[in-house]
Amino acid sequence: MDQTKVLVNTIIAALQEKKGRNIVTVDLTQFPGAICQYMVICEGNTPVQVSALSDSVWDYARKEAKEKPLSTEGYQVARWIGMDYGTVLVHIFIPELRSFYNLDNLWADAKLTHIPDMD
Repeated sequence: MDQTKVLVNTIIAALQEKKGRNIVTVDLTQFPGAICQYMVICEGNTPVQVSALSDSVWDYARKEAKEKPLSTEGYQVARWIGMDYGTVLVHIFIPELRSFYNLDNLWADAKLTHIPDMD
């Protein structure tokens, strides 16, 4: 398995660990010039959970995939946190902002994979 897919799977595990909801992966590998190969989108119910999800991704990626984000945005307010791993972008939203930005449908031509929620 290539390093990018290992990173995607690690990010998914980190999000599931903290009860991230409605996780979707967007496969952009078939789009030349796309800003990344994959996006992982999910939501947390509150800004506190969004922060916890981001922290979990940071820790899991560092330990399991030996990766650190190139940059992160939105941590101060935590209504949306974006994490850029180069080949993978992670978007963690509160539900209202996820609906507003609707990234899932922005890339509707890409292969979307819905990951079941962990209950």
